[in-house]
Amino acid sequence: MTAVEAEAGRLKEEADEPGWEVDPDDEWGVAVITTVGRQLKLRREAVGMRAAEFGRAVGYGEDMIYKIEGGKRIPRQEFLDKADEVLGAGGLIAAAWEDVKKVRYPKKVRALGKLEGKAVEIGLYECNSIHGLLQTPEHARALFEACQPPYSPDDVERMVTARMDRQSVFDRNPAPAIHFVMEEAPLRREIGGTMVWHRQLERLLELGRLWNVTLQVMPTKSDAHPGLDGRIELLKFADGTAVGRGDGAFNGRPVSEPRQLRILELQFNTIRAQALTPRESLAFLKRLLGET
Repeated sequence: MTAVEAEAGRLKEEADEPGWEVDPDDEWGVAVITTVGRQLKLRREAVGMRAAEFGRAVGYGEDMIYKIEGGKRIPRQEFLDKADEVLGAGGLIAAAWEDVKKVRYPKKVRALGKLEGKAVEIGLYECNSIHGLLQTPEHARALFEACQPPYSPDDVERMVTARMDRQSVFDRNPAPAIHFVMEEAPLRREIGGTMVWHRQLERLLELGRLWNVTLQVMPTKSDAHPGLDGRIELLKFADGTAVGRGDGAFNGRPVSEPRQLRILELQFNTIRAQALTPRESLAFLKRLLGET
């Protein structure tokens, strides 16, 4: 097999991966992907290439080319780069990735990821599960696959990819201060099986040791606390503004008024005070890992 054939085979496999479908409910995403697809088709026709011929040149099937040009499939960056080269677009097609990557994930995830990407301090309490920023891909996949009515395999993979992309918050520079509080019960639930559970506990220990992360566990035997109604989220920004949300306060809707934020912050700080300290929490996770 030649290097060209090997590259074409790799691109074909990537094209068939789930999770690159366009969300029909995402109007902005649909508009962007449709525009990119139309520009690609016009460029292909301008150089006199049929879809099948173009597909062979970039390593994609003819049907996939029609899906991308018709705005039904989100093109990967590698595809746009290859298409730019084959069509001699001088970087115009490759440059479309700057727009495509902004709509790569569902709009709800994009909105949350955008806020997390700007926050200088993040406080997160999760009542019934391990927070998405802390999950391994296998753990997240098991959760999505357990939903009823069930998601399609493509939707599951798209949501897992989106959730993992949000974890780039740990790689930010300057790094935000991130405070997690989680309940003991979800940590003991073997979601995905023993091996997936084992890896999830290891991941928590890895993240809990980061210098900008504090991770605390709320023991099951603890007394009542303000988080029993559900999750609490607090995000603070460099300009002094903040946004928060609590399942048990203000009907779960996002709030940004100082008075409302003070209530959420009081609740979150009370929860942190009742939980194990970060040192005690890491020791607890080590003990739990030793039981697996």
